[in-house]
Amino acid sequence: MPFFHPDRKRRYENDERAYAIFELAYTTVDVAAAVLFIIGSVMFFSDEWQTPGTWCFLIGSICFALKPSIRIYREIYYFSEGDYDDMVDNKRNS
Repeated sequence: MPFFHPDRKRRYENDERAYAIFELAYTTVDVAAAVLFIIGSVMFFSDEWQTPGTWCFLIGSICFALKPSIRIYREIYYFSEGDYDDMVDNKRNS
């Protein structure tokens, strides 16, 4: 099975806790990024708050960069659990 396959979560039903932790981290980072961008946008209405608003945008951007990093880490974690056969079979069939 290739990385990032939509059915991957169903293949690891015995590891539901790990999948739930990854999803919780992904959602938390997503919400943090959105909140920081909203706060940063409001801060830009005032000249004296533009510097803190810029920091909110920077930190929010870092949060958005963490999202794919969490997904990659999850895929590597599952790969390290030993799901090699499906990955090799899909590579041969393509």
